[in-house]
Amino acid sequence: MKEDEAKKEKPVEAEETKEDEKPAEPAKDEESVVESLEKELEEEEAIEGEEKAKAKEKPEAEEEEAAPEAEAEEEEAKKPKREKKEEKEEEIVEERTYTVPLSKAWIMPANKRAPKAMRILKGFLVKHMKLKAKPAVEGEEEEEPGALIISNEVNQRLWSKGIEKPPRNIRVRAAKDKDGNVTVYLAEGD
Repeated sequence: MKEDEAKKEKPVEAEETKEDEKPAEPAKDEESVVESLEKELEEEEAIEGEEKAKAKEKPEAEEEEAAPEAEAEEEEAKKPKREKKEEKEEEIVEERTYTVPLSKAWIMPANKRAPKAMRILKGFLVKHMKLKAKPAVEGEEEEEPGALIISNEVNQRLWSKGIEKPPRNIRVRAAKDKDGNVTVYLAEGD
């Protein structure tokens, strides 16, 4: 038995020495890999630093040249906005205020009432603002019907109590422009 124990101990010792040698070799490789990675990072940081410095120099020069141009562009951008507002006021050909009855929407199931109320509103405005295309007469071109634009305020008012409980009626202001487009707003006071 002593001989068996001696044989068992010898291979264990041999394995221990092999294990000690293995980590030593990869450690050298790991150190060299770490060093090479550090060098690469330093080089990348140096390149990025140079690029940032160049980028900072260029915008400063461009800002000085572009400053007068930018001011002129800003002034031009402001002017058309004011002109558009004035044009919108002049473009309105016809403006009417309606109280639209939506009570028929309540006939629908609860989860379909608000969409039905929206369809009723659209149908009412198409009819009363005469948005349908007129039949074409021979020799004349067909005119496209104008668009119906419903403002967010009206939409929010219709959906304010959810899909199940739209209002029984709603008071709106419809404005028709030169092109035949009708824009619908909430009436004043509502």
